[in-house]
Amino acid sequence: MTVHSGIFPPLDVETAPGGSRPLLEKVQKSFKFIPNMFGAFANSPVLLEGYVGLESVFDKGSLTARERHLVMLAASMENDCSYCVAAHSTVLKSFLHAPAEVVSAVRSNLPLPDPKSDALVALTREMVSQRGHVTPQTIENFLAAGYRKDQILEVLVGVALKTISNYTDHISPIELDNQFRSER
Repeated sequence: MTVHSGIFPPLDVETAPGGSRPLLEKVQKSFKFIPNMFGAFANSPVLLEGYVGLESVFDKGSLTARERHLVMLAASMENDCSYCVAAHSTVLKSFLHAPAEVVSAVRSNLPLPDPKSDALVALTREMVSQRGHVTPQTIENFLAAGYRKDQILEVLVGVALKTISNYTDHISPIELDNQFRSER
């Protein structure tokens, strides 16, 4: 584990409070390592449990894994969180096989080539930048692209997740893991 100067340094299974240890073990099993963001969350068993639980619920929704990570990437861009931008870019490209031009478009605040994905990202960007005050036109475009009304609320869950992680990074800057450095 690297030395970290933030107020909430990343912890591991041995250094985390007792309430965080079982959750960190699950994170380690899932990722094959403990991302520094989860290590920072471990400073508060309440935050770690809340994030992991909300993430689990988000994963059970109707949005695909690629759509969920597009939401999280777009929210992280709007919230200016370089850690999460790199992490979600890595997941999108390396594990979900999203085209590089799609990831680049989200990161550059440009329209996406696919109208459905573009409507999803546009809704997310506006939801974050306007603090939930989304215009009727953006909602209309989202629904016209083939999404359902209830999926607007699923996007909100992704935004909530990224609010937690993005703000954690703002409060206590987190060193980027080697696994995400290529997307810095």
